[in-house]
Amino acid sequence: MYTKQFEIRWSDIDANRHLRNSAYIDYMSHTRMSFLLECGMNQKGLASHNLGPVAFYEHMYYFREFFPGKPVFVSLQLKGLSDDGMYFEFLHNFYDENGKNCARCEMMGGWIDLMDRKLVGLPKVFFDQFSALEKTDDFRILTKENTRKYSERPRDIAPIVQ
Repeated sequence: MYTKQFEIRWSDIDANRHLRNSAYIDYMSHTRMSFLLECGMNQKGLASHNLGPVAFYEHMYYFREFFPGKPVFVSLQLKGLSDDGMYFEFLHNFYDENGKNCARCEMMGGWIDLMDRKLVGLPKVFFDQFSALEKTDDFRILTKENTRKYSERPRDIAPIVQ
């Protein structure tokens, strides 16, 4: 399993003296970027294909707090991938120094062509490395319909501008 270790910095703490919400997002992003860099999906590699990753959603689940002075381990597993690599879904777990699972996040995203600003599949060179990431037990092949799960605005919420 791909994991990254973090030391909680003073700036990662909120008013309750535990790890702030946005630090979890920062740690996950850093973990994903480290994995992508190891796959050759660095600035030069992505730029040569005009590719950029986009996040559709990140859903966090908190079980236990993290406090300064203890390491945080963040894992990365592939929860879903479309046949062409256009859509991906990751599962991140947050562990303390004893291996206790303290938080979890499900993240879905895709790849866009930075010139056309449209979703595109991954080139084979990246797809092969990307799809080799350890998969979750409930791994699935993603379709466009999977990306629309949270796309509708609830009907009871009025638009801001009328």
